[in-house]
Amino acid sequence: MEREVLVTGIGGQGIQLLAKTLALAATREGRYAMLAADYGGEMRGGPSKAGVVIGDAPLRALPILPSAWSAIFAHHRHAEGVEERLRTGALVVANTPLVDPEAFRADLRVFAVDASGAARAAEAPNAIGFVLLGAYNALTRLVAAQSLVEAMGELLPPYRRQHAAANERALQAGAAAIEGVAV
Repeated sequence: MEREVLVTGIGGQGIQLLAKTLALAATREGRYAMLAADYGGEMRGGPSKAGVVIGDAPLRALPILPSAWSAIFAHHRHAEGVEERLRTGALVVANTPLVDPEAFRADLRVFAVDASGAARAAEAPNAIGFVLLGAYNALTRLVAAQSLVEAMGELLPPYRRQHAAANERALQAGAAAIEGVAV
């Protein structure tokens, strides 16, 4: 099995930390993972994209992906070209209302998640990236939910460790946001 995910959004949404968390969780489970980050020089508001490839054997796909099995769209800005790279039947997590789930091609499996609302409800308003990751992982089951929590905790820099509990709640809120949804 080899799965690719494209993640797109703007700086400040946690795109890079989301991608690193998924890749680290996979490697901690003994799987193979590659990550490619692409972001602007701005801290907030600029383009932020990442590609993650996860597999059970040494990887064939490069993390700079010409096509992908899935995607997470955190923001419509800077998302151009990503939908075109998705294969027929690709799974898409769309952060509503910033991304219109009705605007995607009909051959994609699109799941709408109000990440901002779920993050606020979980008392983690700055963790929308983790809400999206929690929803994505609940849909794909690429890694164990606990592996995401552990990887997130490991990746947080010392000056952000106070956010670990809120980030964990955000991961859980994302998973809860799609409970009962047929994949």
